[in-house]
Amino acid sequence: MTQVPFYDALASDYDRFVNWEGRLAHELPFLNRLFAEHGVMRVLDAACGTGHHAIALAGQGYQAVGADLSAAMIGQARQNAAAAGVQAEFAVAGFGGLAALGQTFDAVLCLGNSLPHVMTGNALAEALSDFAAVLHPGGLLIIQNRNFDRVWRLRERFMGPQSCRDGEREWVFVRFYDFHETTVTFNMIRLRRDGEVWTQDVESTELRPIFRDELAAMLPRAGFFQVAFHGGYDGTPFDPAHSNDLIAVAQK
Repeated sequence: MTQVPFYDALASDYDRFVNWEGRLAHELPFLNRLFAEHGVMRVLDAACGTGHHAIALAGQGYQAVGADLSAAMIGQARQNAAAAGVQAEFAVAGFGGLAALGQTFDAVLCLGNSLPHVMTGNALAEALSDFAAVLHPGGLLIIQNRNFDRVWRLRERFMGPQSCRDGEREWVFVRFYDFHETTVTFNMIRLRRDGEVWTQDVESTELRPIFRDELAAMLPRAGFFQVAFHGGYDGTPFDPAHSNDLIAVAQK
């Protein structure tokens, strides 16, 4: 089985790092509007992590499937779905392996800055073609990455820390980039307190920044058209100098 060390290591703590209630409240209205406009019922969340988007969508009546290369993340997603009491399917599959699931969908999601984990232009083309292969004609692809047009230009190294407390236990997560010639190393320091004792570790993984112009050029080659770029889940147009996100919405 493929190992994904960064995410395998974080699987048990990932839901402490993300404020899912706040995140879903911010993101789902944008997704629901698009789904209503295009008659979406079956959704694949690629790189689903611990499954909360698929679980939330299943709870709203969509047929939701989540896929992730990390078996540890998928294991946590299944536990989360059982705890939520919803029917959502989860499978271990990464970019380029989604068509092997043997299912087709009305929409594919790739959120949370997941696509920059593909490390070459050829791998990006393969991932986009894989998304197209599992979509019905007219289906939607929604990608959300960080705005690397701005991050790369300004060398924005640090992201805001996240924290979580549970009684006498506490977690603090600090994220930062190391910049290289064409890639970045994404680092996460994880501090954990149990009573008076603190422990720490650092997990790192490589990313290849994806810029707006590259995505705009490659989506049509993979069979996607009517491509729109937004700067956030409020639907504002993408601004390379100021937007926090690069959200691409494309139709097959």
